[in-house]
Amino acid sequence: MAKLKVDGAIFAGGENLYSGGLEDVPQRAKLMEDAGYDGVFTLDTNIDPFMSLLLAAEHTRRIELITGVAIAFARSPMTLALQAWNLQKYSGGRMILGLGSQVRAHIENRFSMPWAAPAEKMRELILAIRAIWDCWGRGAPLNFRGKHYKHTLMTPVFNPGPCGHADPKIYLGALGPKMIEVAGEVADGLYGHPFNTMKFIEDVQMPCLRAGLEKSGRTLADFDMPAMIITITGRDAGEMAAADFAMRKLLAFYGSTPAYYSVLEAHGWGDLGPRLNRMSKEGQWDAMADLFSEDMVAAFAVKGAPEEIPDLIAARCNGMIDRVTLYAPYASDPSIWPAIVRGIQAHEGKRLQQ
Repeated sequence: MAKLKVDGAIFAGGENLYSGGLEDVPQRAKLMEDAGYDGVFTLDTNIDPFMSLLLAAEHTRRIELITGVAIAFARSPMTLALQAWNLQKYSGGRMILGLGSQVRAHIENRFSMPWAAPAEKMRELILAIRAIWDCWGRGAPLNFRGKHYKHTLMTPVFNPGPCGHADPKIYLGALGPKMIEVAGEVADGLYGHPFNTMKFIEDVQMPCLRAGLEKSGRTLADFDMPAMIITITGRDAGEMAAADFAMRKLLAFYGSTPAYYSVLEAHGWGDLGPRLNRMSKEGQWDAMADLFSEDMVAAFAVKGAPEEIPDLIAARCNGMIDRVTLYAPYASDPSIWPAIVRGIQAHEGKRLQQ
């Protein structure tokens, strides 16, 4: 049985969501490889994630490189296919293409791109990427015609040819039932959103995932189950308090987004989302964090001393997960993480087979 894999964040090259730049990525990626991580992921925020992964590929030799996630609807299937293909070749086969839809307001108003039925469109986008890779890697004619995308032209000058490795895996970032089913049908793995709980996974997501897998003739044994787990830790009370507050603010940010209300509703906290949304429009970010009780934090995160984290994470995964992303976007002592990583890797991964 495979052991749990552990991934960590490059962010923008710094130690949290808001610090660093491309010039910091090489050092951070090398640091994380030396610490024993199995993979590193990038966020699609203020630096293009593919640029960060290119630098990470150049300065590492072993770790897998993951977009966690790249905003799919801000790009075309051809663009995504080429970026992932180039990175797969350059890195020696270490690329994982993590995709997410984002919400309508960002797609239309930040990226100025068209919005359509997201699950339907994402399914077609992934199939289009696979058709493009079939053309480049195996010489298949490019003739993809869908409702949202059409790719029928590929001349030699634009064809990069085989990359010398297997096609990159595609992980789909999903939360709601329809997108979860799409992940099971056409993706290689489900990239779990950090604003998630085991109750929501078991009660809401797993039935939809199994339905999607059934459409593709697969079971959970054929599918990767990574989970992004909010991790709150520190060496002393002061560090723990700072980490706890930072993560409560992050939970409040996620909880204020209507698209994520369903997770709160699954726990009987349905009134919290609209309240957070109203407060966010008034800029009350610190006050929003105070609305998350200890029980709520425990549902979304693991919290404990560094030496406690591996067992807490293994218990949370409960045999359903085969890859853990440590989500800890706050300042911390880098020396605590190698032991945490090794401790998690000592645990068994996914036991579910169907």
